[in-house]
Amino acid sequence: MNRPTFLRSLALTGLFARAILPATTGFALSTILKPRRLQPGDTVGLVNPAGATFQTVDIEIIKESLQALGLQVLPGGHVLDRYGYLAGKDSDRAEDVNRMFADPSVKALLCVRGGWGSNRILPLLDYECIRKNPKIIMGYSDATSLLVALYAECGLVTFHGPVGISTWNSFSTDYVKRILMEGESAILRNPATPGDTLAQTKDRIEVITPGRARGRCVGGNLSVLASMIGSPYLPDWEHHILFLEETDEQIYRVDRMLTQLKLAGILGKLAGVVFGKCTNCGPGEGYGSLTLEEVFRDHIKPLGVPAWSGAMIGHIENKFTIPIGIEVEIDAQQGTIQMLEPAVQ
Repeated sequence: MNRPTFLRSLALTGLFARAILPATTGFALSTILKPRRLQPGDTVGLVNPAGATFQTVDIEIIKESLQALGLQVLPGGHVLDRYGYLAGKDSDRAEDVNRMFADPSVKALLCVRGGWGSNRILPLLDYECIRKNPKIIMGYSDATSLLVALYAECGLVTFHGPVGISTWNSFSTDYVKRILMEGESAILRNPATPGDTLAQTKDRIEVITPGRARGRCVGGNLSVLASMIGSPYLPDWEHHILFLEETDEQIYRVDRMLTQLKLAGILGKLAGVVFGKCTNCGPGEGYGSLTLEEVFRDHIKPLGVPAWSGAMIGHIENKFTIPIGIEVEIDAQQGTIQMLEPAVQ
């Protein structure tokens, strides 16, 4: 086989190879910062980087939920501030985050809620202080930008999981304890409970492209990630496993945002894709709509990498805690995310 023919052959098989080879990222393994695990009696700092929290009872419920896990709670000085739809001025919300990382008595940060606003504080964060004081930080929805930026800027392993006002039920709490407190390299798997039906109808996975792949896990809310494109707060996407979720978006908007990721060159670099729940993502009114399945077929299936949808990720009560920045192996046929290393020390 001559050299041009050989190179063309490699190009044709590249997608297959990308799906089975171990991944590397822009970070050397030694520069990935794993936070210390949570232990009974540790103090968790509450921060509100996005939307306003209007009721003090929300903070009380969060305190009681974390105390039930054996943890102490320190609310940030601005968690109940309000500036329009934001939880206070940008400088104040950023100040709470910076102070929690700098405070040696605080062992982890928990975002109170989502909404909108985390993008606005990214230029105000003290990344050098955060590098020197790696701690657990967890949230989802709008907190996506905070979690991804800290991974991209600092190499810090962050956690896409419940926010303070989430439902702290047994499913969600179990993953929090196993991953953040026990340091388990967990397998994230949807519940298989058909209930009073002959076949499972709830929380099913739908395979887009079968196969297994390894890579560093990163992702979150689709619209938040799309809004970060062009900023310096995104990682090198080469060989990452991207997970996504969305809520209250019409399907054409999901199509538009996936197209944006594609045009930005992100989708073509990935080793695998996991799409969680798209809650209240209907077609809306009009002449007609693609289905989500068709949108995934248009944008994700042509990548030729393992992919599935329906994972327990998103604006739902039962949710995974997913570490951002560690090596995982996904199995699209089984719908599993296997952590290949602990996410905490």
